[in-house]
Amino acid sequence: MRINPETVDRIKQSADIVEVVGDFVALKKKGANYSACCPFHNEKSPSFNVNPVRQIFKCFGCGAAGDAIKFVMDIDGIGYGEALRYLANKYQIEIQEEEVTDEEALRQNTRESLYIILNFAKNFYSQQLHNTDEGQSIGLSYFRERGFTNDIQKKFELGYSPDTWDAFTKEALNKGYTADILEKAGLLIHKEGSRTADRQTAGYDRFRGRVIFPIHNVAGKVIAFGARILKTDKSGKGASQPKYLNSPETDVYHKSDILYGIFQAKNAIRQQEACYLVEGYTDVVSLHQAGIENVVASSGTSLTIEQIRLIGRFTPNITILYDGDVAGIKAALRGLDLVLEEGLNVSIVLFPDGEDPDSYVRRVGAEAFKAYLKKASKDFITFKTETLLQDAGNDPFRLAAVIGEVVNSIIKIPDAIKRQVFFQRTSEMMKVDEQMLISEGNKLLRKLHAQPKPQDRNNRPSIPQAPRDIPFSDDGPPADFFESESSGPAAPELEEPNQRTKLYYQEEAFIRLLILYGAHELEPTISVCAYVLGEIQGIDFKDPVFNHLLTLFRENHSRDVVLKTDYFQNHHESEIRNLTIGWLTNKYELSTLWTEKFEIYVPSEVDMLDKSSFINILRLKKAFIEEKMKICMEELKKAKTEDQENELMNEYIFYKGISMAAAKELGSVIG
Repeated sequence: MRINPETVDRIKQSADIVEVVGDFVALKKKGANYSACCPFHNEKSPSFNVNPVRQIFKCFGCGAAGDAIKFVMDIDGIGYGEALRYLANKYQIEIQEEEVTDEEALRQNTRESLYIILNFAKNFYSQQLHNTDEGQSIGLSYFRERGFTNDIQKKFELGYSPDTWDAFTKEALNKGYTADILEKAGLLIHKEGSRTADRQTAGYDRFRGRVIFPIHNVAGKVIAFGARILKTDKSGKGASQPKYLNSPETDVYHKSDILYGIFQAKNAIRQQEACYLVEGYTDVVSLHQAGIENVVASSGTSLTIEQIRLIGRFTPNITILYDGDVAGIKAALRGLDLVLEEGLNVSIVLFPDGEDPDSYVRRVGAEAFKAYLKKASKDFITFKTETLLQDAGNDPFRLAAVIGEVVNSIIKIPDAIKRQVFFQRTSEMMKVDEQMLISEGNKLLRKLHAQPKPQDRNNRPSIPQAPRDIPFSDDGPPADFFESESSGPAAPELEEPNQRTKLYYQEEAFIRLLILYGAHELEPTISVCAYVLGEIQGIDFKDPVFNHLLTLFRENHSRDVVLKTDYFQNHHESEIRNLTIGWLTNKYELSTLWTEKFEIYVPSEVDMLDKSSFINILRLKKAFIEEKMKICMEELKKAKTEDQENELMNEYIFYKGISMAAAKELGSVIG
């Protein structure tokens, strides 16, 4: 099924770019716009800009740009139709659909099929928990024993999988799902050598006999499951089964990229500007039950750089809650330099021996738990220093090693002021000279910088792209989205930066003026478009993309139509769309204090259109003439006769005169 055009228009009109992006990234107001660190590439300083007036986003670091739909597509790696459905659900818009052809149906995207079957599985497990005798006696009893209310069960969509070989598989096959998609989603397991020709049988449910914890992505879609076994196998075979079983890696689930509970916690994390990180599913659910909602779990895996960056989208402050045993202390010291490297402020809380966040909050209650967090929280450097000093005792060699360990962590902090604070604090704790610590840190930094850095795919700026296998029927723009107002040629790719000339930049400035201000009137009935096009008759652009755009303006102007900015902002060709969004988005904004405090009025670009249009034409003509002069000089070198030389020299002198006149005129205008 395809979403009909009327519904698409309603979605576009309802979707607010600030609200949509704000669901995934913590935005900060900056003048009329909003900014954040880009979610599409790794950066320490915000270069990601959201313009609420134009309803667009733009990253000045990696070049990612687009509207609310494009943002959802890129952030979640989904198709056009799927992004529309997400926004329709967010803004409670009823989707009206149209029939698609058999061919279009066959091109249905695999990712969407996985989301559909995983959602079906979630509903099946929930129904089994609440509406069957087995689910109520085993699964529901377990959740109630832990104090999970009906509301909290609903919030996390908890469930139960029956203790039979293929209860879920049979139900899914009866509903028309294939064994192939069940296996791709990690819900069905085939024994080695047991596959049948049609792959519809001889498999068994992965999560049988377990309570189910659905794992959601940031957008709220179920992408995987965690499952805990409850019953013990009387035959003794159950002892070999793991206590927790997770979904395998799939096209929609990469465990190193996701945190359990991030969908339920993201708003609280953003509002409280802090995130608690725990280890297990029940830790997260129990803390939510106690009213502590800014909490997520690494689901028992080692903390990854992708998970750290996911938290960093919403807050720079992370507090890690660990069990109080020896293993918990050692775990707290492993891998946390990664958090420091990302510029996050990391603190540690250890619980008393034998306790974890789940057991402790149930024992002492919500208020006492919150008080304990406040009292026991220590920044990572202080925690690491105290722990290692205690372990080293009075052994001078081990104390020297501790200094090296702590300094090695401090130098991972990107912010120089924070590094200075921690050097000072560590100096006081270890009773060693602060300058000695700084010198040791500088020595380690020099050694680190001397080493060749491995390529990191997360550090390479790249513009997010939609998957290439997405069909346009439901996961891509409708066919009429690609219709242009001109039958001109498709725009080729842009030139590489190192190939760009002075003429290229003047052509770019000219096209920018047309796209952003072409419809503005310089005088009654005389638009910028009419004025500048009339002044460059006979001139074509060298750059193919800019010449394509110039042709569009000329063709439409000949029909008394001036193409407006919105046409290019939503253009079907990504080169044109991205150029327009880039020109619409200013990296820096003029402070309002000039007017409000100093009473100095700074004219805007619109105020200066008459002058900037004139200057633009002169600069373009000057660059165009200089290109002609360059060609004359090249041909002059190849001239074989005196007549050819004289002809080319006269042509060069003619162009030189025009260039000098343009330069003089520009000088009188710009001073």
